[in-house]
Amino acid sequence: MSGLDARIRPIILGGDIGAYGSARAFHEGYGVRSVVIAGVSTGAVARSTIIEHRVVPGIEDPDVLVAAVREAATDGPDCTPIVLASADWLVRTLVTHRERIEDVAVVPYASAAALERMTDKARFTETCAELGVPHPRTQAVRAGETRAADVELDFPVVVKAASTAEFHEVEFAGKKKVDVAASRAELAAVLDRIAGAGFGGELVVQEFVPGGDDQMGAVNLMSWPDGVARFGLFGEVLLEEYTPGALGNSVAQITGPNAEALENARRLVDHVGWVGFANLDLKRDPRDGTHRFLELNPRVGRSGYSVTAAGYNVARMYVEAFVEGLGRDGFTAGDREHLFTVVPLLLLRRYVGAENWRRVRDLAGRRAVTNPLYYRPERDPRRVGYVAAAMANQFRKFANHHPGTGRG
Repeated sequence: MSGLDARIRPIILGGDIGAYGSARAFHEGYGVRSVVIAGVSTGAVARSTIIEHRVVPGIEDPDVLVAAVREAATDGPDCTPIVLASADWLVRTLVTHRERIEDVAVVPYASAAALERMTDKARFTETCAELGVPHPRTQAVRAGETRAADVELDFPVVVKAASTAEFHEVEFAGKKKVDVAASRAELAAVLDRIAGAGFGGELVVQEFVPGGDDQMGAVNLMSWPDGVARFGLFGEVLLEEYTPGALGNSVAQITGPNAEALENARRLVDHVGWVGFANLDLKRDPRDGTHRFLELNPRVGRSGYSVTAAGYNVARMYVEAFVEGLGRDGFTAGDREHLFTVVPLLLLRRYVGAENWRRVRDLAGRRAVTNPLYYRPERDPRRVGYVAAAMANQFRKFANHHPGTGRG
């Protein structure tokens, strides 16, 4: 089974751009439509010709999610179902309930122990320290229990939930994916707000690594079922999201070589026997040029399509490793330069700076630019209209929230 002859049925949980990017990778690689399951209909996946979109209310309930996956895996053609998730909490549900699914579908994820160790930001930092991988100084705290006065770090500091999946379950006014506190008083206010919302999980407070969006980076790795990483690609971030709920998400990055970042990322995932895809966030410290590792995301997220866009199809790697059972010799370090973006190029011109804009123009001239939402097979006028509106809305979002506009 290989190439377009592979008989697979991708089942993707979630309705964001990351879910669409995974579906596009499978369509490009194998010409198949993916079943995308979400709790509500979203513009990123609605009316897509490459997707069978199933809206399943109550998917937050593990029993509902498992039933939906099993139905999608058994009501289709005679082929091998493989199930992916585009959000941390969905990955956690799949791993927790793996034994209720894997008799009907391939579940290409790490063990529960590895998942817990690497996606909990406090334990991830401990693993970095154990292996000598550069990372920011970090202190684990609990809102309502730890006083700001007990934090022994220099300010400013970054505050975020140790577990993104746990924090997903809590909603409150002023909730942010990441908070930055410039003083001990500001840190106290952040801790009080989170404690008031009833969040009892662990938080991490980290030293703030100076520098803007263009100091951020990402490493995307694929590990085979034997727990060994065999592919990796570095991405240099140009611009990030600034809306509170998505703060820090990459909206534009350029892929290319970075041997040191890839080697450190490999050491982390191989140390715990990681399985499947991993996306690691890091930031270059301008004080010494070191890339400091911040966290690991256990999935192909919204920027995960950057790997496929650069010419290394993620779907093919999943099928090769987890369906066909084919091995690979050694480690492939991706080195192709390609711009991945989910915002218009004209918006990048406004926010990325002169030097990076020159790089963007050069890549555009070489046709080495991809926005995953622009895909030739998508011909439904309503979807074309949605994509056009979504791109136009990016200008409004950045005008309202980007600090360079003086608002937000």
